[in-house]
Amino acid sequence: MFNKIGPGVLVAAAFVGPGTITMCTLAGTNFGYALLWALLVSVLATIVLQGMAGRIGLVTQSGLVDVVRTELKTRWVKNFVIAIVLGAILVGNAAYEAGNIGGATLGLEQLLPQPELRPFLPTIIGSIIFLLLWFSSYKILEKIFVGLVGVMGVSFVICAVMVQPSISEIFKGMFIPRLPENGLLTVVALVGTTVVPYNLFLHASLVKEKWNSKTDLKAVQWDTIVSIGLGGLVSMAILITASAAPISEINNALDMAKALEPLFGKMAFLFMAIGLLAAGITSAITAPLAAAYVASSCFGWEGGMQNKKFKMVWAIVLLCGVLFLSFDIKPIEVIQFAQVANGILLPVMALLLLWVVNKKSVMGENKNSLVQNAFGAAIVLFTIFLGAKSIFKVIGLF
Repeated sequence: MFNKIGPGVLVAAAFVGPGTITMCTLAGTNFGYALLWALLVSVLATIVLQGMAGRIGLVTQSGLVDVVRTELKTRWVKNFVIAIVLGAILVGNAAYEAGNIGGATLGLEQLLPQPELRPFLPTIIGSIIFLLLWFSSYKILEKIFVGLVGVMGVSFVICAVMVQPSISEIFKGMFIPRLPENGLLTVVALVGTTVVPYNLFLHASLVKEKWNSKTDLKAVQWDTIVSIGLGGLVSMAILITASAAPISEINNALDMAKALEPLFGKMAFLFMAIGLLAAGITSAITAPLAAAYVASSCFGWEGGMQNKKFKMVWAIVLLCGVLFLSFDIKPIEVIQFAQVANGILLPVMALLLLWVVNKKSVMGENKNSLVQNAFGAAIVLFTIFLGAKSIFKVIGLF
């Protein structure tokens, strides 16, 4: 069964990045176990959306952009969607890449604490990622990610076990939804860091790299559910650790590790640093990779990961991340543009996914069932809310 694990691991690794770790840490510190249900909802929503994207990738043997270009007949609508996709994914991933590399650097700083090395750590991380992407095929990347996600999962779960959390409070937080005072923004942020638009494109593209027969549909479903479920487990482990740890004020996951060190020794700090390093590296790989797949689909490039233009796209995204972090550049306007573009893209793609998976001419006998449509419609409404929140936040209304 575990031989069927593949593209879903990359999706899980992409959403359990430094941003998710920070939000889960803050949620646990500020609200205890109360918001575990929000993580559960976000994981279920991600499974539904990624399940549709993976199914489309398998049945059509095409990327999502290719399917959209084929199925949208109205020229201006097609061009609008492609423009939003390019703006949100290419520009957005370049703007956010510094945060991914920054998370990995923060973890590596704890493992290599020599002050003279610190200025060079972003370049070291960037160089490692460059070499992995340049020389790796999909199959090699898949194996690397299974290892990194395994390391990340074990590190954070061990931290959660160390703090000896209340099992009854965990179940209460997961299955009895409640909204603490001032908790709405944190709920939205938890869901927003898990339901990530670029993962839809990445998943569909990677599914067709691994599988090429409709008979593999159960393998795709198994991979999606297990991998994203494990990603959700890691997020919950971080929140649980923060809830049970003796912390009053916190800014990031390493603050939590420092609070755990007097109680559980250097190992707690070490596990947290390793987990943060693995989370940063995996997200810093998937962001440029997703951008390259989107560009490849939009411009019709052949040759997959070995295409020179494909490599150029991910290299530019990676370089932006290293430069922004190394020189402390904060492209606020670019990030705000990316937030608006992603705010539009998420509900648009959710609607298009739901539309495509109901087209018999595309999906054949693998089109959505009534139950799947009910879940899909609920998720679409949810993404509209998330998208609106992202846009309103930029313009100062949220």
